[in-house]
Amino acid sequence: MGCLVELGWFVLLIAVVNIEAQNKSPINIQSKCLGNVMRVDVGPLGSSLLEVSAVLNYSAILLTPSLALQCGFNVKIDQLGNAMIYASLQNCFAQNVDDKAFTTTLNLRLYGNRMVGDEQYQVSETCQYTPWASREIVCDHNFMEVSVKRATHDDYALPEHPMPGDNSNFGDPRRAAEPIDAGFMMTRLIFFFPEEKIMTVAEAQRSGYWIASTASRLVLRSPKTSPETYPQNVAGMAMTVLRTSVIFEKKWLATQIDAAVACPTLEGSVSFTDDTIQWFLPRHIDPLISSDHFKLLEVHMGVDGQRLDDAEMAARQYTLLVDIYIVVEIPVGAVGGHFKSHIQNDQYLTTYTIEPMLELLWTEEDSHEDTRYKVLFPITTPLQFRPPQILDNTVPEERIFKVLLGPFGLDVVLINITFPSEVLSVADCVARGFNVLEHMSPNSSSKVFTLEVPFTDHVVLQMKEMGMTVYSLHMTLGLLVLPEFAPFSVTAYLEAKLVDIIPPSVSGDCDHQNFYILVTYGSHSFNFQTIVGQRLLTAGLAQEYSVTDNGTHISVVVPFSSPGVSFEAIGTSSIRKTNLNIKEFSLACNFYSKLIECFPNGTMTALAVKLESVPSLNPSQLTLRDPTCGPAYSDEQYAYFVFTGSSCGTTRKFLPNMMLYENEISLPDELEMSMQSTSDEPALKVYCYYDINKTHAVAFHTRPRRSEPYAENAIGELQVAMRLALDDSYSVFHSVEDYPIAKYLQQPVYFEVELMRSTNPQVSLELENCWATHYDDRTSQPRWNLIINGCVNPVDPHQVIFHPVWPDARVQYPSHLKRFEVPMFAFAEDKENLSWELSVHCDVVICDARNPLGRACNRQCSNLDNRIKGMTFHSDLGGNKCLFNWLRYLCFCLPQVKDVLFQMVTISNTCHQDPFS
Repeated sequence: MGCLVELGWFVLLIAVVNIEAQNKSPINIQSKCLGNVMRVDVGPLGSSLLEVSAVLNYSAILLTPSLALQCGFNVKIDQLGNAMIYASLQNCFAQNVDDKAFTTTLNLRLYGNRMVGDEQYQVSETCQYTPWASREIVCDHNFMEVSVKRATHDDYALPEHPMPGDNSNFGDPRRAAEPIDAGFMMTRLIFFFPEEKIMTVAEAQRSGYWIASTASRLVLRSPKTSPETYPQNVAGMAMTVLRTSVIFEKKWLATQIDAAVACPTLEGSVSFTDDTIQWFLPRHIDPLISSDHFKLLEVHMGVDGQRLDDAEMAARQYTLLVDIYIVVEIPVGAVGGHFKSHIQNDQYLTTYTIEPMLELLWTEEDSHEDTRYKVLFPITTPLQFRPPQILDNTVPEERIFKVLLGPFGLDVVLINITFPSEVLSVADCVARGFNVLEHMSPNSSSKVFTLEVPFTDHVVLQMKEMGMTVYSLHMTLGLLVLPEFAPFSVTAYLEAKLVDIIPPSVSGDCDHQNFYILVTYGSHSFNFQTIVGQRLLTAGLAQEYSVTDNGTHISVVVPFSSPGVSFEAIGTSSIRKTNLNIKEFSLACNFYSKLIECFPNGTMTALAVKLESVPSLNPSQLTLRDPTCGPAYSDEQYAYFVFTGSSCGTTRKFLPNMMLYENEISLPDELEMSMQSTSDEPALKVYCYYDINKTHAVAFHTRPRRSEPYAENAIGELQVAMRLALDDSYSVFHSVEDYPIAKYLQQPVYFEVELMRSTNPQVSLELENCWATHYDDRTSQPRWNLIINGCVNPVDPHQVIFHPVWPDARVQYPSHLKRFEVPMFAFAEDKENLSWELSVHCDVVICDARNPLGRACNRQCSNLDNRIKGMTFHSDLGGNKCLFNWLRYLCFCLPQVKDVLFQMVTISNTCHQDPFS
């Protein structure tokens, strides 16, 4: 746990709290029994404050500091906002059943958060505790408690109360077992420091003591700072001691029970080095043991009230030695504690806090009475000067400054970074393209910050120096320590040198058929990729483009009809200007093409070309006036129409000596609306003029059809998987056990969708629609579209990036896979809480590559391949599958994954079944 501070209360309030049964806590509340102590963990509290009340007879009594001290409660809140509530099993409000079962009920109220109203919760825990030792002692942070066994036979009575100063047998454990029957009443207490002092029970209660007599035990609880306590040196260790006798009276008889408790203090008990904490506890605690004849039976160590076994202690590097002293040794920074940050004169210092526990059991051989002794002992190291380390991890060839800063305590936050020319907040740095991250240490006791700044940003200074460029970065990081909001800063200077290089250059020309591109490598060899249009220049494409490479130059010849060419209208309908883009080089040339032809037999043809002004246009979706008249042929750039003057909505108009046939090529109305296009491109008009006075003879003959077309039914199974890759190499993927997967905003998430167990190379898998929701219900809201009709969402500020699929040892049929990349995002309504989970859903189609007809599988996008219409089904991200007869149902299931840190991607485990028509 972290550095702990006590939670303060200032008023005493008695109120009835109504806990609604249906009110489910958004925070984590757990309770557990730890021997004779109960612990409740609550958190994280966030910006809320915590109020604790104990329930007694259906009333809630607010625990003030004094009441908590008197009744055996202690509340701590660490710097991470988690609260721990400790309660003695024999606290004032516990329901005691025969000194065997103890039930404590607490009401918890969270308040002070302006974003939400007060929240109230109730927690109840019943702890079984048997058998009791003859004497049970608890040393908590601020109070001491002793529970002594009462006798069950009436064999001892005093004719009068003890005489002052008569302490001859005070330490004898048998005096704690004197008989008290139902007729005796507890009347007064005798304290033995600095001299005997007598109080009635009521006076003792008003002084902050708690004393109670149960069926078989006497319980006494005292604040450590009570005037009746006194210091005592025990084997060189300072301890706080309380010695009392409780008097019970009945008519003329009186009896007493002696109770003593001694608890260690920090003075002389703890020693520190830079790396280690040592805690010493005397093995023989004189105030509690009446003779030297005793036997130590058990020694246990723990943290935060919970015992640890040998394996856990070894894992944390704790050691426990038992000799004349019981010695606990803990490394500074070990699991179980936390660093607290401090600032003095803009210098960074830390303390380390941990709360070890020792639990002893001994027996005195003379009396055969045993004592269980438990100490909860918070330890905080002295201030240590820990200047943050600055580690320069820059690799100059990567052209990015990389720096690591730390370690810091978990209570340190980075606020801004000051450069020579400007001051940027962390949000500004991220928006600027700097990579600012926070990393926890393996034991979660400290953290470091990493920062990446590209050489190209103007905060990076450049200077020429004898054929080299020197890049330098001056920055001062502004940090705060919470919750004190104590500011401090750390200054860093980074420098990197790179040999000057001549970058590659590109030039080009064109004729009436081809583009001619010449790439000069420059002064050094470069390992770079060439992309023509949207296509990577592979070996096969290089052969198609007549690529030649002589070591210093590379030449490329690209036909004007290549898919890498885009078209732009510049004049009449028969003139087109074409652009070819290679990487960052663009070349423009003019070509002429006859778009419309009119034949004597009344047949008309028209060629529609996709222009650069409408990059999302799919030529296969174009139609004539009659929407049932689509292109006879189409690809990603062209649509070719063949029709007659009496079909497809063609109109006829008579002119003097001429007859005009007119049609137009456009998108159907519903597609034009769904594209949300802002282009002003008009529909393509098609005109044909015929001379009325000319006659043409046309010969033709008919041939009967040899056979009618038919469809053959078949049975088979299709299985589709959707998975997340670790990076863009798509070589390693997350397993089901990895989910949920934490992703930072704008961090890329790599998806792969695969048609499984199919060996048919003629089948291709195509993405139709992909979207993200908060929940595993694919119809839930809010919803954000990633892919629409096979194309990226045009209004997405960070659009999906499609990755090509190449054959390798794992991929035998590239057409069976689709890969795409999505920058991690959050819904706008979640800006105050980035821990929401996201579910990603996809609709895909299975297409026959041999039959390119049909718009669903032949959909064209500016950055997607042609689509071929096929069977539609639904798929959700995951690894489990449901298989059905694919002619009837096809679905894809995914295991439920639970939450994590910053931003998560998860999916549903529902299986969507869509019947095929």
